[in-house]
Amino acid sequence: MTGAFVAIAIVLIVVGGVAATVISYLRLQRHRADAVAMASYRKLAEEAVERQASLQGELALISERVTAVERLLRSVG
Repeated sequence: MTGAFVAIAIVLIVVGGVAATVISYLRLQRHRADAVAMASYRKLAEEAVERQASLQGELALISERVTAVERLLRSVG
């Protein structure tokens, strides 16, 4: 009878170890996927900042041109 309990306990320990290993592996894979996604979001954010800076420069240039046109219209009118 005790031999059966020992055998069952060993099997349960082995199954528990395998289950813990599989769960740890799946968590690691999920973490890796999250890290890849965050890296792509970071790259997207950097590109957005670069584009925003470029647009601000273009907006400043357009603002200067509008100011020049307004001065021209005031001097004519």
